[in-house]
Amino acid sequence: MSSLDEFEGQYTVFQQMAQQNTPAAARSMLEVMNVNQDIIQRILERYERETIRIKELDEPRSVVLNNRFTWYTGPRKDDRCWPALENLLRRDGWKDDPLKVLDDASTKVVALLSHPREAVFSVRGLVVGYVQSGKTTNFTSVLAKAADRGYKLFIVLAGIHNGLRRQTQLRLEEQLVKPNPGLWHQLTDPDRDFTPPANAASYFSSSNRQYVLCVVKKNPAVLRKFNRWLDSARSYLADCPAIIVDDEADQATVATRTINPLIRDVLTRLPKACYVGYTATPFANLLIDPSAKDLYPEHFVVNLPRPVGYFGPEVIFGRDVQEYEDPSEVPDGHDMIRDVSPDDVDLVRPAKGEKDTFVPDIPDSLRTAVRYFCLATAARQARGSGNPHSTMLIHTSVSTGVHQAFKAPLRAVVSDVVAALDDPTAVEELRALWKSETMRVPAQELDEEPVEFEALLAHLPAVLKECRVVIDNSTSTDRLDYEKGRVVAIAVGGNTLSRGLTLEGLCVSYFVRSVSAYDTLLQMGRWFGFRNGYADLPRIWMTDELRDWFRHLASVEAEMRRDIDVYMTEDKTPRDFAVRIRTHPALLVTAAAKMKSAVKAAAAYGGQRVQTRFFRSDDLDWLRGNQQAARRLVRRAVEAGARTEIRVAEDRIVLFDVDYDLVLDFLKEYAFHERSQECDATLLANYIGKRADSGDRALRRWNLALIGNPDGPAESTFEYAPGLSVRRVNRAKLVNAQVPDIKTLMSRPDAAADLSVPGGSKKELSEKEIKDLRRAQMPKTGLLTLYAIDKTSTPPERSKKLRVPLNAKDHVIGVGLVFPLPPGSDSSVEWEYVSADLSKLQLEEEDLTGLEVEETE
Repeated sequence: MSSLDEFEGQYTVFQQMAQQNTPAAARSMLEVMNVNQDIIQRILERYERETIRIKELDEPRSVVLNNRFTWYTGPRKDDRCWPALENLLRRDGWKDDPLKVLDDASTKVVALLSHPREAVFSVRGLVVGYVQSGKTTNFTSVLAKAADRGYKLFIVLAGIHNGLRRQTQLRLEEQLVKPNPGLWHQLTDPDRDFTPPANAASYFSSSNRQYVLCVVKKNPAVLRKFNRWLDSARSYLADCPAIIVDDEADQATVATRTINPLIRDVLTRLPKACYVGYTATPFANLLIDPSAKDLYPEHFVVNLPRPVGYFGPEVIFGRDVQEYEDPSEVPDGHDMIRDVSPDDVDLVRPAKGEKDTFVPDIPDSLRTAVRYFCLATAARQARGSGNPHSTMLIHTSVSTGVHQAFKAPLRAVVSDVVAALDDPTAVEELRALWKSETMRVPAQELDEEPVEFEALLAHLPAVLKECRVVIDNSTSTDRLDYEKGRVVAIAVGGNTLSRGLTLEGLCVSYFVRSVSAYDTLLQMGRWFGFRNGYADLPRIWMTDELRDWFRHLASVEAEMRRDIDVYMTEDKTPRDFAVRIRTHPALLVTAAAKMKSAVKAAAAYGGQRVQTRFFRSDDLDWLRGNQQAARRLVRRAVEAGARTEIRVAEDRIVLFDVDYDLVLDFLKEYAFHERSQECDATLLANYIGKRADSGDRALRRWNLALIGNPDGPAESTFEYAPGLSVRRVNRAKLVNAQVPDIKTLMSRPDAAADLSVPGGSKKELSEKEIKDLRRAQMPKTGLLTLYAIDKTSTPPERSKKLRVPLNAKDHVIGVGLVFPLPPGSDSSVEWEYVSADLSKLQLEEEDLTGLEVEETE
C-alpha cells in the first residue's frame, strides 16, 4: 500500500471517529493505534481545513454563536440517507450545480447543530429561505445528513393546516423513508396526524436502530398528546439526539399562548435537542425577546442563497437599489402585473358585515384573467415541457362562505370560453388578448419558445374540458390533489392556500385580499417560485396599492438579508446583533402580539448615499418650488465664495467648500415626495446637525455638484445661476407605478463627482474604491448632487417594456446626498426601523404570551 493510500485510510478512520464521537476522541484513537505524530498533525490540519471550508462558504451566509463549526465536514462514502436523496433528486432532473448548492447549504446547517454524542445540548437556530423556494428540500437534506451521523428522533412541525402537513409527510416519505427501507419508523402518515402508539420506550431503546419520524401540525391537542407520549419514555431519552424542524416558524410559534409553550415543552423533555426554524418571513422570529426563555435563534441564523431560476418579489415587482449595488443590476420587475380597479374589488370582496350574504359579480378584470389562464395553459401544453399541472389562484377574502359563492359564477365564465370557440368574433378577441400579453412579455426574453395562437388553439378544447373550479379551504372537502394525474384548476381559497402549500404549475393569480402585515402578505404570494418551461406566462391581477406594497417588501427583504450578511462579515453573533426591519406607514411588520418586545432601531447616514426617486410630476407649483430651492442654493453658494470648477467633458459643475447652513436651509425649502421614506428632511437635518456638533465636527463643509448629461442635446440646458448651466438628464419612470418612480437617480460615479481620480476614470471605480477615496480626500465633507431631469424623459430602447416617458409638467429637480463615514460610532437618528431588544440579555423575563385563540385538533 502506498503512503498516500495509508494516509487516506487513516484520515477516513479519524473522520468517522470525529463525527461519531468528537475530534478529541478521534485523535486519542489514532494515538492508541500508534499512528506517527507527524501524520496525526497532518490529519488534524486537513480536518481543520475542511471545517474552515464549511465556515467560509460564500453561500449560505450565516451568523453564529461561539464558533459552532466543529464536527461535521460533509457526507461520507458510507452514508445512506443523503446519497439516496441525492440520487433521487438526480433522477428528478436536478443538475450538478443546484445539487452542489443544496449540498453545501445543508452541510452548513448540520455543522451548526450539536454533535449527537454530546452529553446534553439545546440549540436554537433559524434558516431564512424564500417563499416557495425549496426550503422543504433543504430541511429534508439536513434531516438525511443528521440521520447519517447518529441523530435518532426527527420531529417536523408542518404548519397549522392538514393540507400542508399531508404534503410535507408525503415529501419526506418519498425522499427519506422509501429510498431507505427498514431504516425509518413513522409515527404519522399522510392521512393521520400523531396518535400515541403503545410502548413509547421501545422506539428509543438501544436495541432499536430505526430513525423515528413524526410530522405533526402545530396544534395544541396534538402537541399535548406528543408531550405525554414523550413523558412515558423519559428515561430512554437521555441518549436520543433529536431535531425539531419548525416549518413556517413564524406562524403560530411566536407569541402564542398555547402552541409556543407546548413547543418549548417538547424541547425540555429532550435532553439532546436542536430546534431549527425554517421560514421565508422571519420578521417575528427576529423580534423575539432574546432575554426570555423562548425560541430566539441565539445560536445561528442562516441565509439560504436565492436559487437559480427563482421568481421572487424583486424579479416580479422590482425593488429599491441598496447601498453598494449597481443600479443596472437591480431588476425593475417584469411587466406581469395587471390592474384591478377599486370598483372591481367591490364586486369580488364583500364589505364589512356582508360576507354571509355576498354573491360575487364577475368583473371584466377577473373574466380576462380566467380567459388568459385558459390560453396560457393551452400554450404550455403546446410546448409539452415543464410542470404538467396548471393552476389559477383566486384569493379575495378569508371567508369560506365567500369562496363557495364563487363556484357557480366561475363555472359560467369557463362555459363562456367554451362557447366562444364556436364564435369567430369571440375567437378573434381571444387572439387579441394572447397577442397583447405575448408582446408585453416576449417569450424569447425569458428563454422560452414563443407559441402562436393557432398552436394553442388546438389544445384549448381539451384544456377547457379538464378545467375544474376547486374551492379549497378549511371547511371544503374538495382539494387540489396533484397525485392523481394532471390538474387544470381554478382554485378559490384563503388561508389554506397561503402558507407553505405549493400550488403546482401556478400560472395566474387574482389577488385582492386585504392584509395588514409584511409576513402575511409575502406568504400569500403563492406566485413566487420556479416556473420552468413557462417563465414568460405567469400573470398577477391586483390593485396598484398591493403592487406597491410588494415592491416595498422586496426592498425590505433585500435590506434584511444584507444586514445578516454584514453581521456575518463583522463576526457578530445572534446575541449581539439585531437585524433591522424597515417599517411602512400602512403595514405592520408582523402581528402586534409578535412585536411586543421590539424596539425602534437607531439608524444613521454615515457612509451612505441618499437620493430622491419619487416625484409629483403633475404638480406644477411643487416642481417649480423645487427648481427655485435649487437655484437659490447655488446662487447663495456662489455669493459666499465657493470655489467653482466647470468640467465640460463630464458636463458637471462642482462648487467646493459650501457652508452646512446653506445645505440645511435647502433641506427646509426643498419638498421631498412623501413616499421617499429615507429622504426625510427632518431626519437628514438632525443627522447633519449632530455630526457637525460632534467631536470630529464633520459635515460643516459640503461640496455641491450639478450633474448634467454629456450626451444630451446642446439646447437642453438648465441654468442654476448666471454662467452655471448643465444639460438636463434623462430619467424615465417605471411603468404602472402608482406615483412617478424613476427608481435610481444617482449613478455610481456621481458619488465621486468632487474627488480627484489620478490616472483613472470615475466610471471604473467600485463602491469600495469611492468610499476609500472619500475617506482619504474628503473625510469630513458631505456631497450634495443636483439633477435637472428633463420633463419629457423617455426610456432607452432596452427599457421600453418596463419604463415609460416621465411626462412631467415641468423639469424635475432630483437630489442626492453622500455622507462621509464617521471615525468611530455614528450619530444616530430615529429612523423607521424596528429590531429585537438586546438590552435585557442579562435579565430574566417571563415567557412571551400571545392572544391567539386555541385550536382544537
